[in-house]
Amino acid sequence: MTNLILCGGSGTRLWPLSRTLMPKQFIKLFENQSLFQLTVKRNHLLCEKQYIVSNSEQYFLALDQLEEMQFTKNSFLLEPVGRNTAPAIALVCFDMSTEEIVLVSPSDHLIKNQEAYHKVIKHAEKLASSGYLVTFGITPTYAETGYGYIEADDENVRAFHEKPSESTAQRYVDAGNYYWNSGIFCFKAGIFLEELKTYSPDIYKTSKIAYTKSKSIVKQQISNDEHMIRITHEDMINIPANSIDYAVMEKSKKVKVVASDINWSDMGSFDALYDELEGDIHGNKSLSTPNPQIENISNNAYNNLIISEKLVTTIDVEDLIIVDTADALLISKKGSGQKIKDVVNVLKERDSELVNIHQTAHRPWGTYTILEDTPGYKIKRIEVKPGKRLSLQKHFHRNEHWIVVSGTATVTVENTVKLVRPNESTYIKMGEIHRLENNGKIPIVLIEAQVGEYTGEDDIVRIEDDFQRIN
Repeated sequence: MTNLILCGGSGTRLWPLSRTLMPKQFIKLFENQSLFQLTVKRNHLLCEKQYIVSNSEQYFLALDQLEEMQFTKNSFLLEPVGRNTAPAIALVCFDMSTEEIVLVSPSDHLIKNQEAYHKVIKHAEKLASSGYLVTFGITPTYAETGYGYIEADDENVRAFHEKPSESTAQRYVDAGNYYWNSGIFCFKAGIFLEELKTYSPDIYKTSKIAYTKSKSIVKQQISNDEHMIRITHEDMINIPANSIDYAVMEKSKKVKVVASDINWSDMGSFDALYDELEGDIHGNKSLSTPNPQIENISNNAYNNLIISEKLVTTIDVEDLIIVDTADALLISKKGSGQKIKDVVNVLKERDSELVNIHQTAHRPWGTYTILEDTPGYKIKRIEVKPGKRLSLQKHFHRNEHWIVVSGTATVTVENTVKLVRPNESTYIKMGEIHRLENNGKIPIVLIEAQVGEYTGEDDIVRIEDDFQRIN
């Protein structure tokens, strides 16, 4: 059995903690582990291998966290643009034997009852072996309006239902044969593709074309145990976007549901995160990432969630969500998490980078932190991992000055290559081709000062790149 891990999505309901380039599944929320890492660990004992679907930015986040766990037998499908779950699953299934059993799991769910989880997966595996498409229905514990529901007659699916009103959700819970739709599935790769071809032939056809072209052109062998498939933007955009539920599960006659009482949460809101954290005697709960736990101070304050890297004091307030990052602050009443999407939409209309990236950005070669960003200049702290290098590049609108703080940098500027050691610096004029690399065994830390009329991150022309990124 192969675990197909879906890493798409940006977790907008957890903004400003979650951003497009650092979505919630990669944030280390639980004992210095991310939801992605917990997903890998949870399914490792059940599956012989894993296949990860992501975009190119999330690929490097996933790879770093897999290396932390010392997991090396991985396969990747990189999507240039998301087309929802049905095409993503189809592209991976084309790369497998038709008899391979696939366990599809989102990367951002929390499941705490491991024993019960293992039992339902084993049962689903048996049903999948018999030719069924299996979905997992979470036994509801309250009338949730934010989930879709599955109406069942024992293991037979009667119908899928959209997110209901509160009264309808309560009726579902009272009926006893309705389950939350978990978004977890299990089936043979060949059976899924047959049903996709029957009920969504356009997705099947265009996905097969995209996979076939990627296999002959851009499939890469990372190591003896790993490989990666990149789909071109043109081929991906030709695939109709649709979810597995709409494309297949709601139409197929081969669907079974396994009731799953596994202490599950999709971690889709700060209220859900609050429920999973431990608090003080007044119900106040705190989370400090990436720093150790900070002892916040509360005075006549109750049932608040505080996420911050610095000390926060609360006085005479209750039922608040306070999320403080380096560049944004969210204060909300608990229960209003759905409205965070509205804030994100406003930021998108403003073309704000606050939607996409934190003040510290993760790159395949390391990280950079923006220390100051003012019209005319920008100052960054850059850290480059051992054995990594930035792309060979140039800029049209800025000059750069690099000052090495620790480590030894190998710097290329036009046709000159030189070593730059701690407390030494180098200067790159606007338009000059340059590269920074770390050939040493410790990280390089440097301060970069950019000066120019425009210092946006899109002022970059990559001439050569180890990570095959486009401009």
